[in-house]
Amino acid sequence: MSVRTALTLINQTLDEVLAEQEGEFDGDTRWALAWFEQFGMNEGPFGEADVLSRAKNTSVDGLEQAGIVKAHGGKVRLLSRKELSREWDPVSDKRLTVWEVTQHLIRTLEEKGEIGVAELVAELGGIGETAKDLAYRLFTLCEKKGWAKEALAYNSLAVAWPEISRLAFSTTRDEKPEQGNLF
Repeated sequence: MSVRTALTLINQTLDEVLAEQEGEFDGDTRWALAWFEQFGMNEGPFGEADVLSRAKNTSVDGLEQAGIVKAHGGKVRLLSRKELSREWDPVSDKRLTVWEVTQHLIRTLEEKGEIGVAELVAELGGIGETAKDLAYRLFTLCEKKGWAKEALAYNSLAVAWPEISRLAFSTTRDEKPEQGNLF
């Protein structure tokens, strides 16, 4: 078997595994993933957003209530991480989505590092692990599309996850988390 053939088979299998993971995601997240794949963070027609939302068992209004899209003037777009509410509280969020959790985790990682993310993961419980899975799925998507900056953000969360999990576990045991160092 040639290297090219082997890589093709590996990529096909990886795509199948990642597609199966989508079943773990809520309807809003499945919509956001499909929209992101087609439009990135750019605007798209409301009609397409509406049709896609029905297929994913959600609505554009619901997506706005979830705080992940902006719809105006016949156009819809995903909110960037910088546009997400700074007052977001996962405990009181009435429409918590894996998409939103993932974006907040990445923003927290960028702004507060692994300890900051670990504190958030400790609050989130199991949805944090699903958010990590989405980050990896988004990394592979961005890599295929050539969106290097976004790919790096998603990969950063996935790569840091083992340490984040360790720190989050320390946080839940009422210990002060301590980030390890290399020296």
